[in-house]
Amino acid sequence: MKITMVGTGYVGLVTGSCFAEVGIDVTCVDIDQQKIENLKKGILPIYEPGLEEMVKRNHEKERLNFSTELSKNLDGVDVVFGAVGTPPDEDGSADLKYVLGVAHEVGQNMKDYLLMVTKSTVPVGTAEKVRTAIQEELDKRGVNIPFDVASNPEFLKEGAAVDDFLKPDRIVVGLDSDKAKNIMEKLYKPFTMNGHPVIFMDIVSAEMTKYAANSMLATKISFMNDIANLCEIVGADVNSVRKGIGSDRRIGPYFIYPGTGYGGSCFPKDVKALIMTADKNGYDMEVLKAVENVNERQKSVLFGKAMNYFDGNLKGKTFAIWGLAFKPQTDDMREAPSLVIIKKLLAAGAKVKAYDPVAIKETRRIMGDAIQLIDDQYETLIDADGLFVVTEWPEFKFPSLKIIDKLLKGKVVFDGRNIYNPEDMTAFGFDYFGIGRNAKRK
Repeated sequence: MKITMVGTGYVGLVTGSCFAEVGIDVTCVDIDQQKIENLKKGILPIYEPGLEEMVKRNHEKERLNFSTELSKNLDGVDVVFGAVGTPPDEDGSADLKYVLGVAHEVGQNMKDYLLMVTKSTVPVGTAEKVRTAIQEELDKRGVNIPFDVASNPEFLKEGAAVDDFLKPDRIVVGLDSDKAKNIMEKLYKPFTMNGHPVIFMDIVSAEMTKYAANSMLATKISFMNDIANLCEIVGADVNSVRKGIGSDRRIGPYFIYPGTGYGGSCFPKDVKALIMTADKNGYDMEVLKAVENVNERQKSVLFGKAMNYFDGNLKGKTFAIWGLAFKPQTDDMREAPSLVIIKKLLAAGAKVKAYDPVAIKETRRIMGDAIQLIDDQYETLIDADGLFVVTEWPEFKFPSLKIIDKLLKGKVVFDGRNIYNPEDMTAFGFDYFGIGRNAKRK
């Protein structure tokens, strides 16, 4: 088979590379000339475990190619995937200009039948807009070329995207023709041979499935953060509560870890987009609006603990931050809780020294020289008045408490991921504050 992947961002690059890995001829197209030239050299625009090696391997074997010209990469293609961005518009709805731009260009240049598949996360009804855009261009050309459209939402976790694609929980495909179904069955056969199910449904349901899935996960996170905050007030330990409810198979142990709120490119954008879809259809998504409000509040919880600890005055204080990316195993800083914490600390007159295993470059692009970015986690502690742990990178889970004690001037730790044992921390002389746990002070 031969496919063209439009967009070389997180979704497009992972998807195209994984299809190439199973022997499919893939061309990834992007309008960014520099990005394409870098990809040809094996320089990736994102950090994702295992992806760089896969891109280099398949490009060398000529199964994975890169181009800036969509018009020259439509001949003989079975499927065109649209994996371009859908940034939130001013009102929170998804901006479809790039998605529809791809559809128009396909309609302007296609010569034979092809299946146009939307891989981007898009609102319900987008596939019909894509169909209309392609048909408009065909009508302008005065040609009658058959085509189909489909929705194939992605369910990739940043930091585990390659494994998620190669070993998916499920593959969701929305379509409305037998021909399109046969093509998608053939395309995903290498994955279904290992027992991973393809769930076929109508297009509208597939579009809704993506938003519903991410909104459900976001709801679990915000619910648990709300419970954690109440636990602190009443004197309960949220870790015990989490274990108690997570053992119930109807609830499960996943996405019920309290923290500093969700971030990234998916949850914030998709929750907003689903709320807007409901609003436009005259329905009020009260639960999701509460989820969004709780999440925004949660991003400031650690800062609030610091303000209380220092009696409302952080001016002249210096704080170390461990973890900048919105989650481990990625350099993605979009909607990262760390940015909220940093900006609030700076506004309060404090100084910040920060470390992250992979997100320092991206943080520097965003923050410039406003904070001191350091390449060693322990060096951030020197003369710092306190430590914020914001992202649960593995290397933060078992640090040397002796080194922390020696370097950290102020003996207080604000643990936004509950990765440390409060008894261990207080026994070592630290004032320790987690999320949803009784604060232990000297």
